[in-house]
Amino acid sequence: MRNIFNSMVYKLWDAKEGGVRVGEMKNLKALQYQSLSELKIYQEARLKKLISHAEKNSPWYSKRMTELNITADDIKSIEDLQKLPITTKLDIKYNGKEFISINESAEQLCIAKTGGSTGVALDLYFDEHCQKMRNAAQGYADNLASWLPGDKIGSLWGNPPVPVTIKEKLRSTLLERTKYLDTMDLNPESMQEFVDVWKSFTPDILFGHAHSIYIFAKFLNENNIKITPPKGIVATSMMLLDHERIAIEEALVTKVTNRYGCEEVGLIACECEMHQGMHINSPHIILECVDENDKPVPFGESGKLVVTDLNNFAMPLIRYRIEDVGVLSDEPCSCGRNFPLLKKLEGRVADFLKKKNGSLVGGVSLVERTLTKISGLEQMQLVQKQLNKIIVNRVKGKDFNQTTDQELREEMVEVFGEDIQLEIIDVDKMPQEASGKYRFSICEV
Repeated sequence: MRNIFNSMVYKLWDAKEGGVRVGEMKNLKALQYQSLSELKIYQEARLKKLISHAEKNSPWYSKRMTELNITADDIKSIEDLQKLPITTKLDIKYNGKEFISINESAEQLCIAKTGGSTGVALDLYFDEHCQKMRNAAQGYADNLASWLPGDKIGSLWGNPPVPVTIKEKLRSTLLERTKYLDTMDLNPESMQEFVDVWKSFTPDILFGHAHSIYIFAKFLNENNIKITPPKGIVATSMMLLDHERIAIEEALVTKVTNRYGCEEVGLIACECEMHQGMHINSPHIILECVDENDKPVPFGESGKLVVTDLNNFAMPLIRYRIEDVGVLSDEPCSCGRNFPLLKKLEGRVADFLKKKNGSLVGGVSLVERTLTKISGLEQMQLVQKQLNKIIVNRVKGKDFNQTTDQELREEMVEVFGEDIQLEIIDVDKMPQEASGKYRFSICEV
């Protein structure tokens, strides 16, 4: 009965604000079962509208199109997007205001700030309608993890929001119904307090940074603590490693739903109940996968991800390189939904370490392989300072022994060669970014 009441409150609150969220969630649920050809027609109609708007209103894209002698009429299909140049983080950093539409005022827009974990911090702008569309996409993705409006949420998040105004406090109480464990202060005491809160609050959904949920799950497993399983678990904001998924599902007896998004465009892709890859948020974005020369890579091969945001008309982002590497698939998901799959997310460009011969090593994959291969390692971060030097920040596991470090060195030598210098540093926990996220590997070369 309580959930029905809160669901009604959610819908009434949204109706008061225009009904965009609930309406778009219904739209996404209808679109997910349309054919690929119908979805492409839908995307291209939205794309044409965006390109026409950007040509007339975005000084940045208007100038680029003029330089290339391209008009909006030349971009009629998703394939035609390749006629436009890639937009980079540095383009936005040094020319941000030129992206904003001339009919908008930056002071009147919503703003999101990226943390600069790839080396470039950005300010992104969007209007309220775009924000509501993104909220709807998040609601759609939450629903794939069994969330319903009005459900209670347990959230592992860095610097959790504190409601200040009366409206924010009402919204927090009636709509969001969330209890937080601050990931900037993860320790046995804070996690035990969260367990105590969990037992009285009994969240329906657990939401948070993938690695933070893993740390919480390890705490439960190691202390043989049993709590009421949530209906769903949403892991987001960073790579979810296979061994972490296993530990989380063991501790909480619930399947993990992996999700991928970014501050720049919102939801990019999310797993469904079949967990065969992440369904791309096709009605809201166009996702490309390109090589070093910005040419499309075949399905099943890794490449740099490039996204076009079909929602943001206040600050258009067209063919924006996210600095992530992934693999697109043309295989259907057995769930029956036709939103295409992002088969695999391999990490950020900055997460790839370098060999002397110029080849790249997937840092996240190397960390996962090492953690599962060598006993005595609980957490690990690789920082490459020079081509021949890697710092290993590691948390010792309970099964640490006299051969652990030797095996770790042998693993790194096997990958990087005999002359690799390894500096192993013992830490109590893996370093975090200001947002509370973790990075498994960092290349500073």
